[in-house]
Amino acid sequence: MLDSKTMEIIKSTAPVLKQQGAMITRRFYQRMFSRHPELYNIFNRSNQREGKQPQALADTVYAAAAHIDRLEEILPVVERVAHKHRALGVLPEHYPIVGENLLWAIGDVLGEAATDEVIDAWEKAYNAIAEVFIQVEERMYETARKQPGGWDGFREFIVDRKVKESEVITSFYLKPRDGGSLPLFQPGQYITVKVQIPGDDYVSLRHYTLSDSPGQETFRISVKREDGGEGKPAGAVSTYLHRNVQEGDTVELTAPAGDFTLKREGADPIILLSGGVGLTPMVSMLTTLAEEQADRDVTYIHAALNGDVHAMRDYTDKLVKEHPRFRSFVCYEQPTEQDRLEGRFDKEGFIDGPWLQSILPDNRGDFYLCGPLSFMKAMYRILKEWGVEEDRIHYEVFGPTHHLDESQQVTPVAAI
Repeated sequence: MLDSKTMEIIKSTAPVLKQQGAMITRRFYQRMFSRHPELYNIFNRSNQREGKQPQALADTVYAAAAHIDRLEEILPVVERVAHKHRALGVLPEHYPIVGENLLWAIGDVLGEAATDEVIDAWEKAYNAIAEVFIQVEERMYETARKQPGGWDGFREFIVDRKVKESEVITSFYLKPRDGGSLPLFQPGQYITVKVQIPGDDYVSLRHYTLSDSPGQETFRISVKREDGGEGKPAGAVSTYLHRNVQEGDTVELTAPAGDFTLKREGADPIILLSGGVGLTPMVSMLTTLAEEQADRDVTYIHAALNGDVHAMRDYTDKLVKEHPRFRSFVCYEQPTEQDRLEGRFDKEGFIDGPWLQSILPDNRGDFYLCGPLSFMKAMYRILKEWGVEEDRIHYEVFGPTHHLDESQQVTPVAAI
């Protein structure tokens, strides 16, 4: 437990950290990577270049300061981040490295305001927060290792099949090279893929949602090829998987992780809302509900640019037709002429509140959201304006964890 004086100092510095947080974390990452370049094997360098990770850490530092006297309130977010850490291979010995460089960055940016008393208080606070993460992650490592078919660290998988799902999305069916069994997972969870791209000094790690139901002989991931454009570089790993990884090749995976999972108990309606490649957890959830013959109303709503990039359309249509309590709707932003001729979509443009309310009987049920951040924010706002309760909205954001309600930025969004 932290003493009252330490908590008082931490809370008093919170406004300063909120103001200077982005600068502190930029300096932190610069110093840490210059001294420990091996950590590039863990951190997503694309998020670093785009500034997503530094901003996420800045928000977390401020949130930790604001909640230092009631850390139990941030435990749900600790769990979410700990899942990502376990999937990436973050270990207890990494925390002192992060702490030493973060404290240096606080002192460097705050200058004279970073007195010995302030730095000492932050060191105590960081150690307390880090211990919470370490304990949660140790439990997760043990669970992943001890479950039937489970493993620790990375395991080699063979690409059993490679299937083109749309112009930009390809599925990879992955089978354990050792011939062993696979653990069950919760629909909505992801695995982490490790690849060594030729010419790159470091390995690259990426999370990809499992897009099939649990209990299969293979894991399936469905990857969107990020081509870049408008000043944004192409996705190094997604492009490599699409162009270079073929059937029979080997990739390394960590065991399934993640807390964005389907609530399988209860009888309330389920509404699955996805945009683009955000359909991957929804397909897993929809398939699982179909296999379990869930006695509840399920509505699947998907938004895409057009039919050329809409993956797994035939597959989800078949599931819906076979289950009388399933329904599906499609919204295309820019439908093609073929889309129009074949009547492939239910709405043109974007999903909006009036249309959503016209296809759903009411706002009851559990809503699951996944897609690009702009899509997620729009859906979240629409649901909140419709009166959907906060605990009924479940979501997964690509990249560093983020709260969709901009007024709630005191919620921590990334691990220290």
